Amino acid sequence: MRWRLLWLLCAAGCWGAGGKTLRGGFASAAARLEPWRPVAWFQFHGDHAVLCVRIKNVAVAVTKTARIHLFQAQEWQKLQNSIQDHSCTEKFSKAQLTMTVNHTEQNLTVSQIPYPETWYVFYVDKFTCEENYSESEDIQFEMVLLNPDAEGNPLDHFSAGESGLHEFFFLLVLAYFITACIYAQSLWQTIKKRGPMHTVLKVLTIALLLQAGSAFANYLHFSSYSRDGIGAPFMGSLAELCDIVSQIQMLYLLLSLCMGWTIGRMKKSHGRPLQWDSTPTSTGIAVVVVVTQSFLLIWEQFEDTNHHSYHSHHGLASGLLIGLRVCLALSLAAGLYQIITVERSTLKREFYITFAKACILWFLCHPCLATISVIFREYQREKIITIGVILCQCISMVILYRLFLSHSLYWEVSSLSSVTLPLTVSSGHKNRHHF
Repeated sequence: MRWRLLWLLCAAGCWGAGGKTLRGGFASAAARLEPWRPVAWFQFHGDHAVLCVRIKNVAVAVTKTARIHLFQAQEWQKLQNSIQDHSCTEKFSKAQLTMTVNHTEQNLTVSQIPYPETWYVFYVDKFTCEENYSESEDIQFEMVLLNPDAEGNPLDHFSAGESGLHEFFFLLVLAYFITACIYAQSLWQTIKKRGPMHTVLKVLTIALLLQAGSAFANYLHFSSYSRDGIGAPFMGSLAELCDIVSQIQMLYLLLSLCMGWTIGRMKKSHGRPLQWDSTPTSTGIAVVVVVTQSFLLIWEQFEDTNHHSYHSHHGLASGLLIGLRVCLALSLAAGLYQIITVERSTLKREFYITFAKACILWFLCHPCLATISVIFREYQREKIITIGVILCQCISMVILYRLFLSHSLYWEVSSLSSVTLPLTVSSGHKNRHHF
């Protein structure tokens, strides 16, 4: 938890629920103070899922009458929301599965699960529901939650909501590596030329490298996670940090470009060629929006302890973040529409339309996928959002690279005139480089 809080202050968090191998101590005082707080949760699937508990001080567990209770999430919510006033003991007596902790190692099989669903794990002893309590020794434990693998053996540390992500990040890292081998040299040569697109390409490339770094760190985390159910928390934190910085950088880039063009169009007559110049207004608006998104991203990490790179709508911060992205997409689309409607050049109009498609895809993919995921089961939602957003943002980056590097849309015309398309440098600003 201390590591998590440390990285949260750096705007990052661990991917997942801190692992499915849990170590610590069953404390009667904590269980009595918050009896409805689960020790762990896990999305079991298949017919041979297993919960394994290992303890050191068996005598203390026997004295306390220590037990593990498992509730299906839906049944637990119904019980919590029931109009009947159930006592503490009555609630725990309705658990779907119960295991008395009285051996050094015990296994509880969770079987006959029609479809993957979330289960809550509670620790209960004789003091949990009693008013009288005396200080007692904690029970040191190790808990391992396992799903059946492809052969039906309970060896898979991934819950149903995480299965497949390890393979996805492996393929994503492989795709980044192959793409880098093919295009890295030519892209580097283009950036070294320091043409009109130099700054934009440099910022876009840094954002892409951060995305690739996030994918690689996630892959390393999940590779370790598949072996021990704990993973590499540092790599998980690093993955989310890279993703957050990449999101902020892309937001500033897209917003600065669009605001610069919009303000530039307002200040210049329609008969003059359009060029982008940085202004205090455009920079100020971009900075305010970037700071707002950064604040919401950090707030989201504190609000949702089960950290993912992309959340759906688990809390107020996530909802506000999705709302901000929708507003950004609509405002950028409106601004670009005004430019497109008065633009006479077909070439420049196509440039703006393509740029608008990339912006809308980047900002709306998360809200749209979060909305669509509602029709799927709970264990499918995070995977749909995570995989979908990553793929959509990769496509958006490809569109932007093709647009800024395209000879047909930019380079061919800019060789004839230095101000026929946006992002060129006017004769009075040849020594300045702008976004």
